[in-house]
Amino acid sequence: MKLNDFFSYIQVDGYSAIPKYLQLTKSVLAAIQLGKLKKNDTLPSINEVSYELEISRDTAEKGYKHLKNLGILGSIPGKGYYILNETYNQRLKICLMFNKLSNHKKIIYDAFVDAIGDNVAIDFYIYNNDFSQFKDLLTAKNEQYSHYVIIPHFIEAGAEEYELLNSIPKNKLILMDKLISGIDGEFGCVYENFEKDIFQALEKALEPLHKYHTLKLIFPENSYFPDEIKNGFAKFCSDYGFQQKIVTDIQREPINEGEVFINLREDDLVVLIERIKMLRLKIGRDVGLISYNETPWKKIILNGITTISTDFQKMGQIAANLILENSRKQVEIPFYLTLRDSL
Repeated sequence: MKLNDFFSYIQVDGYSAIPKYLQLTKSVLAAIQLGKLKKNDTLPSINEVSYELEISRDTAEKGYKHLKNLGILGSIPGKGYYILNETYNQRLKICLMFNKLSNHKKIIYDAFVDAIGDNVAIDFYIYNNDFSQFKDLLTAKNEQYSHYVIIPHFIEAGAEEYELLNSIPKNKLILMDKLISGIDGEFGCVYENFEKDIFQALEKALEPLHKYHTLKLIFPENSYFPDEIKNGFAKFCSDYGFQQKIVTDIQREPINEGEVFINLREDDLVVLIERIKMLRLKIGRDVGLISYNETPWKKIILNGITTISTDFQKMGQIAANLILENSRKQVEIPFYLTLRDSL
């Protein structure tokens, strides 16, 4: 096989969310399926792959070793790698479980599906923050899934939460959005540090917050939101001398000049804006407004709403990569603050 022939169908995209060594692996597998590479064909050396594809030597070597572990490549000391097997056709089967549907959950889903690739079967379930429904769905799944990817937000669960998650083999478990304490063993996770993230995000908003005297966090009762958000909020207000209040019902909460409202739910945001307008208060001057989770319409409405959000696309991509790399790393995704006129 000529060297130029090999690199005409083996490609690595530096902008892709898929690790480069896995792109090399997938390209070789695709070439085998298309009949471009055949049994006993010799592959270019690791140094040649590194040079031609503009990747590190370690990345090229990792790709070849991965193919060797899959039984696709053989190697002869001093002579290099060759195609050992043309019959590889492994297919991942993933049980993907989200607590609810929303704009930012769709971003996670789209990023995950795009990064995981084509040779994958995904069963997608929504359990509506209901632990009983989640438990029923999980225990009813008798299929042989290769992985369980779960966003674990429940209104009521307690000790049963980690006991049920502990029943999943750790090499098959990937958690997204929230890290659950009490789970044994090593498992993959892409999560938010809710207490630290709200504290640091509010610190970045300190200058415009100085226009106000009171911060109010809208945190509905019997919600799935983690209490760590309240802890980080309380610590910030205490450290920086703001009056503070946890609001459970925005329909009835008094709204006064000099207050900043931090909302978690989209429905509460709509109610809050309607009530502020009825009181003829100006958002960003009389009353401040910070909303959780960046969405396109928050860039536009009221000349822009200040948001605290994480990178949901990155979360979905990393979760997929943990599966592709057979990794049990736990990766924290930080929040970021986007300041707009509502503050």
